[in-house]
Amino acid sequence: MAKLDILIAPDPVLKKKAKPVGVVDGEVVRLMDDMLETMYAAPGIGLAAPQVGILSRILVVDVAGRDEPAQPIRMANPEILWQSDERETREEGCLSLPEQFAEVTRPAAVQVRYQDETGTVRELRADGLLATCVQHEIDHLDGVLFTDHISLLKRNIIMRKLAKWKKAKAA
Repeated sequence: MAKLDILIAPDPVLKKKAKPVGVVDGEVVRLMDDMLETMYAAPGIGLAAPQVGILSRILVVDVAGRDEPAQPIRMANPEILWQSDERETREEGCLSLPEQFAEVTRPAAVQVRYQDETGTVRELRADGLLATCVQHEIDHLDGVLFTDHISLLKRNIIMRKLAKWKKAKAA
């Protein structure tokens, strides 16, 4: 396994739509494993392939708590089949927007169809933090960042803070 570089906004790749995976083969599984290693090292609870510069519809999530065993979920070609009318607001962050957070309102529950690391088509009903995380990562596959769900004023504040963070890190 290999740790990958995470792209930082406003990298243009993060705004592009990812292409479907044809076959879940050894290369895709290796990418999923590398993405998990990268996500755990960051540390984070979700990572989409565009965040590591690969425009494929692949994501990984693991919302297990610190004192719980890992529960990684690897998804290729995920699609939301259903979303609840009930909404939930949570503070979201993103590995591509380090140290930046905002309240985002999303459907409280979703039903997702995807292919797992064996290529098997599966469905997952998610609520709570897992639902938020899956929706956040699927957004990445469509070139959408969590900041696209908040007001322009809040988005501009976050992007200015991020620019300062990048400048300080480069110094």
